[in-house]
Amino acid sequence: MAADTNNEIVKLDDTDVKILKIINDDVRISYRQISRDLGISVGTVHNRIDKMVKTGVISKFAPILRHDKLGFTLTSIIGVKVKGGKLENWENKTAFNKNVVGIYDVTGEYDAFLIAKFRDTSELDHFIKEMLKEPGIERTYTQTVLNVVKEDMGSANIL
Repeated sequence: MAADTNNEIVKLDDTDVKILKIINDDVRISYRQISRDLGISVGTVHNRIDKMVKTGVISKFAPILRHDKLGFTLTSIIGVKVKGGKLENWENKTAFNKNVVGIYDVTGEYDAFLIAKFRDTSELDHFIKEMLKEPGIERTYTQTVLNVVKEDMGSANIL
């Protein structure tokens, strides 16, 4: 599924938003059921979803995992200060680490923040120590999440 990678803002109408909200709640729902729920043809549903995939509004269809159910009960937010000119290389390498679920370039004291999931503190400790061995890393700042109040990164509710 090759999506458009340009950064143009895509305009959605009410029908597009309704379709997104339906598939956001249950990606396995059939186009026929969506067409019944919205009172439009199956072809319209298909064409609208296809257009949203091609324009990059929908980047993929995937399950939303409960990491805690898989044993990853520790979430950490890690600020990273990287030596000049090394940020992009470090990010490209770090993005492939299985524990990292998000990397954000930021303004301020740190260059990037990671969101990472771990089974326990020893796994986090190992991750931080390995990261600090990287030649471009100046320092890190780690916070441990005590309670997840809201975590809904793929939500259509923003629309």
